[in-house]
Amino acid sequence: MAVTLERAPWLGWILVKALMRFAFMVANNLVAISSYVFYVIVLQPLRVLDSKSFWYIEGIMYKWLLGMVASWGWYAGYTVMEWGDDIKAVMEDEAVMLVNHQATGDVCTLMMCLQDKGLVVAQMMWLMDHIFKYTNFGIVSLIHGDFFIRQGKSHRDQQLLLLRKHLENNYRNRDRKWIVLFPEGGFLRKRRETSQAFAKKKNLPFLTHVTLPRIGATQIILNVLVARQQNGSPAGGDVKELDSRSKGLQWIIDTTIAYPKAEPIDIQTWILGYRKPTVTHVHYRIFPIKDVPLETDELSDWLYQRFIEKEELLSHFYETGAFPPAQGHREAVSREMTLSNMWIFLIQSFAFLSGYMWYNIFQYFYHCLF
Repeated sequence: MAVTLERAPWLGWILVKALMRFAFMVANNLVAISSYVFYVIVLQPLRVLDSKSFWYIEGIMYKWLLGMVASWGWYAGYTVMEWGDDIKAVMEDEAVMLVNHQATGDVCTLMMCLQDKGLVVAQMMWLMDHIFKYTNFGIVSLIHGDFFIRQGKSHRDQQLLLLRKHLENNYRNRDRKWIVLFPEGGFLRKRRETSQAFAKKKNLPFLTHVTLPRIGATQIILNVLVARQQNGSPAGGDVKELDSRSKGLQWIIDTTIAYPKAEPIDIQTWILGYRKPTVTHVHYRIFPIKDVPLETDELSDWLYQRFIEKEELLSHFYETGAFPPAQGHREAVSREMTLSNMWIFLIQSFAFLSGYMWYNIFQYFYHCLF
């Protein structure tokens, strides 16, 4: 009983803080997402007259929205430490991020650690499970042009056809440069047993910290954005548009997310902040697209090898608390990712001021009509 009484004030404070954070998150979503939608509607004439400028402005607002999500974790003490290659070196080029998937918090972690990478977030396309379409952020992702993919064998072929069409219609036309993909096709805890059974059947390595990736979406992305382009017929835009704006897909960024003690953060924790402050570690390795095979069998082997390497990276991290040094280096160098408190304050202020402005506009027209 004494222990319970000692912990009561702390538990009470955690509950109060969680409720306050949740209330702020709801208010933040109401004003920010609504304002984003209204701005996009008002800017539709610009979309007709100057599509490039329209998608640039939309991308900036999209980045601000993701920055607000990142700030929820930032103020709860959920920070990010980056390892491996410095992806700022390629942030102006087109790239695909291949990321291991453990929990819903993976998406929030990427939203945070990519905020200081120039316009990457503004020009990024996400491939995510279709269930996210029905979340509060679904309308924003639909407008921005993210792709929602439905999992399962019965949907696989159709979804890949839809993905190809989506890339051709939206990637270059909306001036996108980065794509985020989770090749495992689901969370680690849900796919591990199936993946291990498949690995045993095919005589592949036994993985515990990741699962074997699925090749379909990766192959579609490469076929649309690399193969056809190299054959002289760019996908998702005409020749003039491609030559003036893009060199085509240039990099694959193998991204590995690691949580201390292998305890991933979920979206509920990110919002409510009831978990103690923790550092999420993200490791990057950059591969030139010319070194990535495009044929099905060779690409499968290449992807499997990347996830075998992820397994080794994570095993080393869970044993030592750090990622191993790159080949030819004695020590692994980490970089602390930080967000600007002033920048967060400004975008949050803009969101609430915008909400207040739209409220007054609609109130004015309401009184004029009624």
